[in-house]
Amino acid sequence: MAEAPDQEEAAAPARVVWKGAISFGLVHIPVALYTATQASGVDFDWLDRRSMEPVGYKRVNKKTGQEIAAADIVKGVEVEDGHYVVLTADEIKAAFPKTTQTIEIESFITAAEIPFVYLERPYYLAPINRGEKVYALLRETLHESGKVGLATVVIQTKQHLAALMPCGPALVLNLLRWGDEVKPVDALDLPKTGSQKISAAERKMATQLVDEMSGKWNPDDFKDEFREQVMALVEHKRDAGDTE
Repeated sequence: MAEAPDQEEAAAPARVVWKGAISFGLVHIPVALYTATQASGVDFDWLDRRSMEPVGYKRVNKKTGQEIAAADIVKGVEVEDGHYVVLTADEIKAAFPKTTQTIEIESFITAAEIPFVYLERPYYLAPINRGEKVYALLRETLHESGKVGLATVVIQTKQHLAALMPCGPALVLNLLRWGDEVKPVDALDLPKTGSQKISAAERKMATQLVDEMSGKWNPDDFKDEFREQVMALVEHKRDAGDTE
């Protein structure tokens, strides 16, 4: 089981994921892409209770239960129940998007236009190769205009839609979900705007409650209570010599 990271580990520098450039019009800003998040859940390992040895996974035929050699495994896409189209490694490789090492901004839109449900994964961008001045110019322009850049980028053979947005002193590239990955709300039974008779007194009460509970965003105010309790128990058992 993984232990909670100490302060030295938590302060480790972000990992460089990709190097390239932000591009729009005649503007070219060389940048490096860094991870902006880190996993903080509890890492449970599977163990054999009789020997405390790690338990792994096997590739097995789901029908026969027999283990399958890697050489006998092919990749297929199910097109109807029980029927697959098999693709070769070369066919899959040929379909990969062309790597350009460019964050290609397609347009600038108002930040509020992107619903939170589309946000998937953030990365920090930092200037390289003397790109500091143009980087700062783009960051300040986005801050002042309230706009974000809507861009496409290829990272590790996968094409992504992304939003380039300012975040304090940094530019952040937030990968977005594609439009067909977000389910529409049409099938939900939601009250239409103005369909409910809400009195002035009810609106006033709701507004007062929101005002009373309003505050400033501080992520340190919120903790993963499950993780903290589990890791506290783990440390307590470890300190007591209760390990196997």
